[in-house]
Amino acid sequence: MLELRDISYHVDDEKGKDILNHINLKIEDRFTAITGPNGGGKSTLAKMIAGIIQPTEGKIYMDGEDITNMSITDRARLGISFAFQQPVRFKGITVFDLIRLASGKNVSIEDACQYLSEVGLCARDYIKREVNGSLSGGELKRIEIATVMARGTKLSVFDEPEAGIDLWSFQNLIQVFEQMHEKTNGSIVIISHQERILNIADKVVVIANGSVTAQGKKEDILPGLLNGNMNCRHKAGGCIHG
Repeated sequence: MLELRDISYHVDDEKGKDILNHINLKIEDRFTAITGPNGGGKSTLAKMIAGIIQPTEGKIYMDGEDITNMSITDRARLGISFAFQQPVRFKGITVFDLIRLASGKNVSIEDACQYLSEVGLCARDYIKREVNGSLSGGELKRIEIATVMARGTKLSVFDEPEAGIDLWSFQNLIQVFEQMHEKTNGSIVIISHQERILNIADKVVVIANGSVTAQGKKEDILPGLLNGNMNCRHKAGGCIHG
């Protein structure tokens, strides 16, 4: 279980902006979706969980252990994975190399092919390809998910996985997350505006103006979002707000 206790994040620049304000949140469900308007602090929170940025105030605990000051590497060893909005491209590294490195063990080509198959990619077409500009956004997203699955971590965090992909890729991405939801042994956290992603979550958390404004089962939270007055941000697959 991940627990955020009284987490705040203040940007100490000439504007002096508070990004997160006293966040208290427990992530223990199999699939948690975090949503809310643009600039509300969602991506900042995701990066804080991964260890990319440190909170100004508060503590972060993983299974009761204080990880507030742990590095990205130490959190990864502890069992936290993070997937960026825009997956990193690695010139000269093949898909197989990336999956093997992510897994932390000497996986076989057959094992790597299985991970690719689970995210809807034909293994023989991708296993030897370089993770470079020849891959589309949708392909990169699915390869990144395959690496997360290969790691098999306690907590997998995805920051707006639908960003920058077309409608066809988005529809396939939903299927991948549905399968992950069924098979995962850990917890998944997805930052998203997409109603279809929120609909497959066990718990929905709403963050606006740096604070948690609502959280609970999707059946309790989604009706209020759908009937809200926030402006919709149009993307592939239909959105809630933001």
